[in-house]
Amino acid sequence: MPKRVSVRAARILGAVGLCCTALLAAPPNASAEPSELPPQFAYNYGETDTPRSAGMGGALRALGAGTTAPFLNAANMGLSRAYHIQALAQFTPEAARQNYGGVIIDSTRRFSGGVAVIGGFMDPDGIDRSHLDLRIPLAFAISDSVHLGVSGRYLMLDQEGLGPLGDSRTSGGLFDPDDAPSGREALINTITFDAGLTIAATEGLHISIAGHNLSYPDNGLLPTMLGGGVGYRTDDFAIEVDGVADFNSYLELNPRVMAGGELLVADAVPIRLGYRFDMLAGSGQSQSHALCGGAGYVDPRFAVDAAVRRTLVGPSATTIVVGFSFFLESLGLPIQNY
Repeated sequence: MPKRVSVRAARILGAVGLCCTALLAAPPNASAEPSELPPQFAYNYGETDTPRSAGMGGALRALGAGTTAPFLNAANMGLSRAYHIQALAQFTPEAARQNYGGVIIDSTRRFSGGVAVIGGFMDPDGIDRSHLDLRIPLAFAISDSVHLGVSGRYLMLDQEGLGPLGDSRTSGGLFDPDDAPSGREALINTITFDAGLTIAATEGLHISIAGHNLSYPDNGLLPTMLGGGVGYRTDDFAIEVDGVADFNSYLELNPRVMAGGELLVADAVPIRLGYRFDMLAGSGQSQSHALCGGAGYVDPRFAVDAAVRRTLVGPSATTIVVGFSFFLESLGLPIQNY
């Protein structure tokens, strides 16, 4: 980090982050129409983005250490010695989707752990879904080169509104016989898990494989996915390409390909750019191409980041992610060497 950083730049970035967070916290327009966005896009395939992963198109299964690891590949927690806490806010305007929560990870020792909690709602004037997503990631560094991780996940998802097929078993939610006629049971109320492996082939080259929702819930709200990535990083630069096979979001196996890069300017300002290709196999829709970008400000004690993903071809969707991180190791906590 630089010894002297522009105080004015830090204040501007901080103000932007606070304004974005305040904007996201505003309630949706009461007169808004039901979302016409495909549910897989509105729900983001059940994935949670951090500003870093969103800015790089989701291509961080090999390099995504820190607070990104619990969502993409828990094995990566051990790639850096860190004790980080991050607050997150996410918004998809086309689906009136808002998510809020946080994640904390401790990878100051060979055995890493953490907890992530995300909750929110989407399409209140349509299907009106809300959810609570709890993850407990654990990782173990077998050596400097080999990292294993597993993450337990609990998801509770409710639906109070009606889908395009109206009051039916298909799009009307699950009715609660003890609270008829309007009460509904949770669509999802279950536990599953993710697992991953990351190999540092060289000092900068990382190769990973990660599976998500591996108990095979067999539904599009907890789709089982198998993915992996190859990434290369230096102190100031990172680039990665990922691929994911989604088994449940559509009637056919659906592949997605992501690529992204990150450049650290002046040891304080990360600039990110990414791309996501979605085949939409078996959906009856055209393929989707999305452009992603983000930036932030990093201090030895904290960081503020923001990112935007926008589809250029396919269903019109925008995703905004804002995060604020505090680095607890800056307080002088002990860090264990392998």
